[in-house]
Amino acid sequence: MTIKFGTSGWRGIIARDFTFDGVHLATQGIAQYLKAELLDPNSVIRGHKPVVVIGYDTRFLGKEFSLAAAEVLASNGLEPLLCNRNTPTPVIAHNIRVQKAIGGINMTASHNPAEYQGLKFSTSNGAPATPDVTKQIEARIAQLVAEDWSFKSAVVGTFVCKTFDPMPAYFKQIHKLVDFAAIKRAKMKIAVELMYGTGHGYLDVLLAKAGAKITLFHDELNPLFGGHHPEPNAHGMEAVSKFVRSGKAQIGLGLDGDADRFGIVDKDGTWLTPNQILALALYHLKKNRGWTGAVVRTVPTSHQVDAVAAMLGVKVHETPVGFKYIGALMESEPIIVGGEESGGLSVKGHVPEKDGILACLLMAELVATEKKSLGQILRELSKKCGEFHSDRINIPIQPDSKDAIMAKLGSGLTSIGTFKVEKFITTDGFKFLLPNNEWVAFRASGTEPLFRCYIEAKSVANLKKLQKACKALLS
Repeated sequence: MTIKFGTSGWRGIIARDFTFDGVHLATQGIAQYLKAELLDPNSVIRGHKPVVVIGYDTRFLGKEFSLAAAEVLASNGLEPLLCNRNTPTPVIAHNIRVQKAIGGINMTASHNPAEYQGLKFSTSNGAPATPDVTKQIEARIAQLVAEDWSFKSAVVGTFVCKTFDPMPAYFKQIHKLVDFAAIKRAKMKIAVELMYGTGHGYLDVLLAKAGAKITLFHDELNPLFGGHHPEPNAHGMEAVSKFVRSGKAQIGLGLDGDADRFGIVDKDGTWLTPNQILALALYHLKKNRGWTGAVVRTVPTSHQVDAVAAMLGVKVHETPVGFKYIGALMESEPIIVGGEESGGLSVKGHVPEKDGILACLLMAELVATEKKSLGQILRELSKKCGEFHSDRINIPIQPDSKDAIMAKLGSGLTSIGTFKVEKFITTDGFKFLLPNNEWVAFRASGTEPLFRCYIEAKSVANLKKLQKACKALLS
C-alpha cells in the first residue's frame, strides 16, 4: 500500500483506497513522527503532554475511522482526544491549540464526492502539516510497509477513548473576531446552505444568536450529500440563489462538507467568487475595522486582491497553492487576511487554517456595517481599482504529452495568443504576466490527464480571447 499526502492530506475512495488497514498504517507513521518530535530538543513539542485531537466530518464511517486512528495512537503511548460529534475542520484546528495538543488527525475529504474519505494531519499550531512534515511521515509509512507491519485492532467502532466538546472554545474565539453587534443591529434575513455537512449547529446557531432570521438548506445528516459534491460553488448554491433572488433573504451563506470552504450569494442571487470575497474581506478588515498587516494569496488567486491592497496601502505576499503555505506565513508575520481562489480564508489572530464559518460571518458583518449589498461594494471598488474577470478551466491532454507540455511551458513563452508575456513566474506551476495586469497560470493535475488553467483579464472580451488562446496552446 502506498499512502501519499497531497495539498490537504491523504484521500481515497472508501473500501478501495481508503481502508481501516490504511488508516492504521497512516496513523502509525504519524505516531512515530510525533514520538520522535517529543524527544527532539529542537522541536516545539519537546516534552509536551502527548495529546492528539481527533475529529471527523459527516462522511461514511467517519467516527469509526477516527476510533481506529485513536486506537493506534493509544498503542503508541499517545493520548487521543476525540471530538464528541462531527466537527468542522477550523473547529478542530482551533481546539488543537486550546488543548495544547501535539497535533491533530481529521477524517475528512472536504468537498470531494461522497465515495471519498480522507485523513488530514495538523501540527501543534493547528495548521495543515507542511510538505517537510508529510514527507517524513510518508517515509515512515514506506518503512512500515517494507517491514510488513500490521495492527491487531479491536472490533471496528468498539474502541473507547476520551471525548470532549470543541464547540464552546470555538464560539469564544469567533466572538473575538466577528462584530455580532453589527449583525444584530441590522436584523438580517439570511439563507444558510449547510451541504449536509459539519457546519450545522455552528454557522446557523451563531447567526441565530445574533438575531438574524435564518432559513436553512440541507442541514440534516446525509453521507451521500444528496447525490452532489458538498461544494458551495455556483451550482451547489443554486437553491439558495433562487431563494435570495425571490427577496426572502438579503444574503446567502454556504459551507462545504467540513466547513472550511465558503460560498456567498449576493442580494440579487449572484454567486460571488472566492476571489471577490477575499478582496472584500481585506477591504472590510482594513477600512472598517482598522486592522494592520499584509495580505497573502496563492499564485492563481485574483490580482483584484493586489489592487485593493494597493488602494489601502497593504503589502501583498504570493504563495504556492495550498493553505499550508498561507498558514505558515500567517504564523510568521502580521497578516490581515489570507486566502485562495478555491474558497479558503483565515484572518489575523485566528488559526492558520481555512475557516468557512468565519468567512461567511465576516460577509454578513460587512453587509450589516455598510448597509449595502456586496455587489454594490464591489462595483464601488471596481471604479477605484478597475475591473477583474477571472476564470479557471480544465484543459484535457493526452497522457503521453504531459512531459512535452511541461517542458514547453517551463522554457517560458514570449506570448499567449496575441498577448505579450512580460514576466514569467514559477513559484507554483507556470504563471505568465501580461500587459495591463492580465495574466495566465497553468498547473498540471497530479491525478488526471489535464492542466488547470487560471485566467484573469480586465474585460470579458479579453477573457474570452485568453480562454481560446490557452486551449490552443495546450492542444
